[in-house]
Amino acid sequence: MAFLLIIGLSFYLVAVSTINLVGDSLFADTIRQQMSSVSQLAVTLGERLNRETAEAFYQRLTQAARQIGGRLLVVDTDGKVIFDTFDERCGTLLALGEVHTVLRGEKDGDYGFHLQDGAGVQQAPSIFDRITGRDVSRVWVGCFTAPLEDGGEMQGVLIQLSSVQDTVDSLVSMRDRMIGVFLLALVVVLAMASVISRVVTKPVKELSAGIERMSKGDYEHRVHVPGHSEMAQLAAAFNQMSEQVRNLDEARNQFVSNASHELKTPLATIKILVESMMYQEDMDPQLRNEFLGDIDKEIDRLSSVVGDLLTLVHIDSHKLKLRREMMVFADTVRESVARLKPLAQTRDQEIKMQIADSCEMFADPGKLAQVCYNIIENAIKYTPNGGTVTVSLHKSGRDAVLDISDTGVGIPPEDLPHIFDRFYRVDKARSRDTGGTGLGLSIVKQIVRLHAGSVNVQSEVGKGTTFTVQLPVK
Repeated sequence: MAFLLIIGLSFYLVAVSTINLVGDSLFADTIRQQMSSVSQLAVTLGERLNRETAEAFYQRLTQAARQIGGRLLVVDTDGKVIFDTFDERCGTLLALGEVHTVLRGEKDGDYGFHLQDGAGVQQAPSIFDRITGRDVSRVWVGCFTAPLEDGGEMQGVLIQLSSVQDTVDSLVSMRDRMIGVFLLALVVVLAMASVISRVVTKPVKELSAGIERMSKGDYEHRVHVPGHSEMAQLAAAFNQMSEQVRNLDEARNQFVSNASHELKTPLATIKILVESMMYQEDMDPQLRNEFLGDIDKEIDRLSSVVGDLLTLVHIDSHKLKLRREMMVFADTVRESVARLKPLAQTRDQEIKMQIADSCEMFADPGKLAQVCYNIIENAIKYTPNGGTVTVSLHKSGRDAVLDISDTGVGIPPEDLPHIFDRFYRVDKARSRDTGGTGLGLSIVKQIVRLHAGSVNVQSEVGKGTTFTVQLPVK
């Protein structure tokens, strides 16, 4: 509505300004012509007013009136009409301002416009005159005056009355056309506004409805806005955001479900073992010690899961701070291998190291040790007895490249995109011997990302897997 009001007001101002400009121009020409005409007549007639007989002067005045196509009157210095070519006002006083300004010597000539009875002549009515009820029975007359002088003395005033109705009719006709154009333009604007409203507001309503539905938890809803406009781009961005929110919501639900499972399983085991010990008073001491050992393992497992969960929470909330210092990455790799050698020996596995560069860097030694440990431990767990795990470190450009390869079972292609997801395990049976908490690789990826590095994996089922970690060095 505000837009339409501005458009309408603009058209109105343009129409009024145009009519005023044209009217001023037309009336200026009329005034100039009529004042020139009455001034010239006044000069000619002033010299004859007192030198000719009244009848001769009247004949001359009548002839001049016919030539100009108007009405001429002569008033004396008292303002009384002494000659009138229409023979209607002789002997009467005229209370016209245009006459008195000349008689008082205020002006050498004056003019004015008056609405008078048309004596059978009326203005041309228009459609809008009929609507507004404007009186068209009266016509506009221009009154132009000039002094009658003889020998420099004021003898009276010559009045020339000429119809200006033609000029007024032209302005009225122009006004009517401008109003017609305005109404037509208004209809066009309304039609365009209706179309624009549908084109513009419909996508806005779609987006509003989509936002409302998403606020109520409906992350499946998508907004459809065709084309390549800004609104279409906004709708595409909204749909992308909805997809991300949906994925985050699913990931959150999956995370809660997996975390609950990881915590519930050892708790259930502990409960069963404790109840068995409670209700068997004469339990064999060796069996009791075995149960206590199992309980201790399950508690360690719970602690490991809780510790990994807290690490991920700190990373997600950006509260995990790296304690960077100058370190030798090769030493960290060697320490991780040394810690895991006993585990490899129990499985009759060989760990080969190929250190080509010390790779000094400004990083967090503890966090990178966790990265090395988790990946090497996974390689050992998923490699059959008698297999080989190869750990190599070299420098490539400005990056330290750590490759950890094994001769294990490998990872199926459909599982590769998900191995860094939280609680994801390739072994669907969730074997505790090989599965761990399911959070190790997710933590690895987050730690490497915090160090502005990258981690990738290549694998072939039955032949083994290679993890590649790249970290910037100085």
